[in-house]
Amino acid sequence: MIRITIPLLAAAVLTTLTPLKLSATEHSTPSNQFWWPKQLNLDPLRNHNTRSNPYNDDFDYAAAFNSVDLEALKADIETTLTTSQDWWPADWGHYGGLMIRMAWHSAGTYRIHDGRGGADGGQQRFNPLNSWPDNANLDKARRLLWPVKQKYGRNISWADLMILAGNVALESMGFETLGFAGGRIDDWEADEVYWGAETRMLSNDKRYRDGKLEKPLAAVQMGLIYVNPEGPNGNQDPLAAAANMRESFGRMAMNDEEIVALVAGGHTLGKAHGAHKGDCVGPEPGAAPIEAQGLGWHNKCGKGNAEDTLTSGLEGAWTSTPTAWSILYLDNLFRFQWQQTKSPAGATQWAPIDEAAQQLVPDAHIDGKRHAPVMFTTDMALKKDPGFRAIAERFWKNPKAFDQAFARAWFKLTHRDLGPRTRYLGSDIPEQQFVWQDPVPIRDHEMINAEQIATLKQQILDSGLSVAELVRTAWASASSYRSSDMRGGANGARIALAPQKDWPANSPDELARMLQTLTDLQQRFNQSLPEGTRVSLADTIVLGGATAIEQAAKRGGMDVKVPFKPGRTDASQAMTDVESFAVLEPNADAFRNYYSPAAYGSPTEMLIEKADLLGLSIPEMTALIGGMRALGANSEGSEHGILTDQPGTLSNDFFVNLLDMSTRWQKAGDGVYQGIDRTSNQPKWSATSVDLIFGSNTELRAVAEAYASSDGQDEFVEDFIAAWSKVMLADRFDLN
Repeated sequence: MIRITIPLLAAAVLTTLTPLKLSATEHSTPSNQFWWPKQLNLDPLRNHNTRSNPYNDDFDYAAAFNSVDLEALKADIETTLTTSQDWWPADWGHYGGLMIRMAWHSAGTYRIHDGRGGADGGQQRFNPLNSWPDNANLDKARRLLWPVKQKYGRNISWADLMILAGNVALESMGFETLGFAGGRIDDWEADEVYWGAETRMLSNDKRYRDGKLEKPLAAVQMGLIYVNPEGPNGNQDPLAAAANMRESFGRMAMNDEEIVALVAGGHTLGKAHGAHKGDCVGPEPGAAPIEAQGLGWHNKCGKGNAEDTLTSGLEGAWTSTPTAWSILYLDNLFRFQWQQTKSPAGATQWAPIDEAAQQLVPDAHIDGKRHAPVMFTTDMALKKDPGFRAIAERFWKNPKAFDQAFARAWFKLTHRDLGPRTRYLGSDIPEQQFVWQDPVPIRDHEMINAEQIATLKQQILDSGLSVAELVRTAWASASSYRSSDMRGGANGARIALAPQKDWPANSPDELARMLQTLTDLQQRFNQSLPEGTRVSLADTIVLGGATAIEQAAKRGGMDVKVPFKPGRTDASQAMTDVESFAVLEPNADAFRNYYSPAAYGSPTEMLIEKADLLGLSIPEMTALIGGMRALGANSEGSEHGILTDQPGTLSNDFFVNLLDMSTRWQKAGDGVYQGIDRTSNQPKWSATSVDLIFGSNTELRAVAEAYASSDGQDEFVEDFIAAWSKVMLADRFDLN
């Protein structure tokens, strides 16, 4: 289902993003970013302030959701789907197509390279997604669902409700889904996500570099979910469209079979809307007048809805049964010959040449009126591209295989960003597990107790492994976690498996030696434990980091305790999709002072990116940087940023020496800086931009000063341990 969206309409009705302009009557205050655009933007680390949330911090959404009678909720949604409203009449008396599109577009922003987008959070309610051209008239879908949301209140999030409505729509029209999992928690403000550098909707002049779509983006044009249904930039070329589809859908975690299943399945139901020219339609919700109350795209032509609806500029249905699941989409695609034609709005689409097809489709609103089915250029790609065609023909000849493929692809699309299966809620969860869910084994043994933990810690200290090595290994394991899609993390010990064991950021040679030592230690220790009690390699790695930090603090004269909670298990290689996990590889990790040319931002921008994906605040990020440098935890043992004479000791030396005015800094090569003693004029330190930014950026310097002060050592150590523990426990959903 390559959304019923097209540049034609959106270019006419959507606003152009322009720089802020002030006048005597406009009292908006320009941000610092406006005045100094090269200043490091820290706003991503301030996303989702709890003060925006109307519910208490202790609100337990899982308990609230589990209190709902899911079958009753689905029945209420079903009633909504089949109760047409005069203010927005349902096509053929059924809102199923609209709700499927809403669910798809909610989930379809997900992208693999940074895990951002997706349905979790219900971001479609907020701009910019609320006003994207690809989401035209989905504001109506959410208003239609509002009575259901109002009835169930906080017990069903908008994020869950939008996906569930898509599922109910499919089931209502005769398709058997795999099921549904709740657990998506609503956001209360818009995510600050990089959707591209373009300043005009539907443009793509900045996202392609040397012919390649820049990372981490997935959509081919600003304001689209996936691809342009008329082909790249509307060129009506099915083969070029196929290439775009592979790249865009691929960056949203879909392979060729899933692409064909989704397009064919999505276009089996519903219709596109392009009844009039684009100049009939008013501005999107973000630019609509206040009296519109959040609704946009007001259509002044004809009735403004029903048979006069204008959404994408494309017009028509793909099958003669647009409210009933069937194999007719594929049957029409291969049985008929197709030629280019124009919609009433002027968009290019495809119509059948065959006389027998001209009256197949009943009009969505006018009794007795009939039409020919339609196809988009992206539909023709399934017929023209050899790889897509082979899959589509197989589905055509075996409808059951098509049903199964669409069910799997739809479930993946709508649940990909929900995280591991342990986060799933409800009574409709499929029993089947999928490798894309990053499964880990269920713990089938007793966990080690406090006394046994103490014994294992001593054995780790006696192993000869250094503080820096233990910290680096634990960090490499746990910091693969992404809060954007809840993937990665220490649980599963995938640091010992392909592809993670071979990532350059993890110093593979050192890592192999560390893993061998820790595995041998773990196995010997398990042999000493009572029957039924074991410790996993994943736990051993994390405990090694905690032990090293405690030892480093002791060297600095502080007796501290790093929290440790056993219970992790070890995944197998068979449980690990190597290709899927490859996108988690850190092309930059400022906490280890690691940066590669494959990074999609500058070193300091990637610092914020990594901290944001780990869910860190500005103080947490700052404390972790200072602590990792003091512990000597740089990748490959690099000296950059190790601003201390006693590496391996947990101290605030990084901040003290960074802010010391007896040192002046100068460039010393590509991305490297040298600290020169002002008195002797001799080199003293080396650093990168991610080190110096904590003295250069005014906000980061303010935090660094707090830790560098004479009374800052204790606060720094406490904050470092808290931030470290947050990263180590980030993927422990079993503890929630």
